[in-house]
Amino acid sequence: MAEPNTTTAIAVSTALGVAGAVPGIDGNALIGAFTGAALVVVTSKDISILTRIAYLLISLVMGYLAAPEIVRETPIQSTGLAAFFAASLVITLTLQLIERVKNTDLLAFLKKGE
Repeated sequence: MAEPNTTTAIAVSTALGVAGAVPGIDGNALIGAFTGAALVVVTSKDISILTRIAYLLISLVMGYLAAPEIVRETPIQSTGLAAFFAASLVITLTLQLIERVKNTDLLAFLKKGE
């Protein structure tokens, strides 16, 4: 009997292959986003399995959605590479932004503008 990790990897690979064959879906961006999201999950430490699944889904979706914009605005021409970078950075950058907002006194910032 195959290990759960092997079974999961085969299922995910099959799902990505089928999704990449559907018209209108950019297979390169999908694979790039998945690999970036997988990298985030593999390198995340001390978090629960549910948080890892959430990170995977958020990174996958945002990496795929950000790829065309990155290709349009940067010298990167591959949607797969753009999706990989977007997926691997979205969680880290967003968590950093959330921490900065938590530690910022927004009321004092708004009063400075008056």
